[in-house]
Amino acid sequence: MDPNSPAHILVVDDDTRLRGLLQRFLTDNGFLVSQAADAAEARRALESLEFDLLIVDVMMPGEDGMSLTRSLRESKDVPVLMLTAMADAEDRINGLETGADDYLSKPFDPRELLLRITAILRRARRGETAHPSFAAVETLNLGACVYDMRRDALLKGEEAVRLTPAEAALLKELARHPGEILSREELAAATGVSRNLRTVDVQVTRLRKKIESDLRLPRYLQTVRGKGYMLMPE
Repeated sequence: MDPNSPAHILVVDDDTRLRGLLQRFLTDNGFLVSQAADAAEARRALESLEFDLLIVDVMMPGEDGMSLTRSLRESKDVPVLMLTAMADAEDRINGLETGADDYLSKPFDPRELLLRITAILRRARRGETAHPSFAAVETLNLGACVYDMRRDALLKGEEAVRLTPAEAALLKELARHPGEILSREELAAATGVSRNLRTVDVQVTRLRKKIESDLRLPRYLQTVRGKGYMLMPE
């Protein structure tokens, strides 16, 4: 992502009026915006263009937003902000578990949408730039995976493991303090993941799926009951 060029956002929603309103609002706030009326149109756009962020509605005819996000996570790292009319917290958590970086319930205040977008893009930019303290070549061994702190990359053999910006921010913060307990509040504040601490738990679960061989007995990304989480490299 070039910090000197406007971020390109793809709005995926079957509501023509809402897509138009979002395009005008986001364009007025300095973003480049494209539209897609459904998942199929979004896939076609993604084949020919690169986007810095997707805003995806959950409830769409045909393939829904959760299915689209889940499948995108198999091949793309582009951040996803999910829009949902679902009021139940567990439904929103399910959206995060598909690979979305954040969610926003409808109806929403456009100013909050702008704040969420800014936070996601900030995390994505942090993920592209190595932290100054990682200047030396350092790696953390996590079983079958290795975290290269200089490159800010999780590797399994010679292959890079795909991480969402939220997952990458969480792993980077944990890797800065190996063997130390970090509270959910500290992780939320340091990574900008969300004000909802439950979201930190979801991101940890998603990260474990990419690191641990046995999710029932995590060896490297451990839970310290009542205190938080701790990264324990070999």
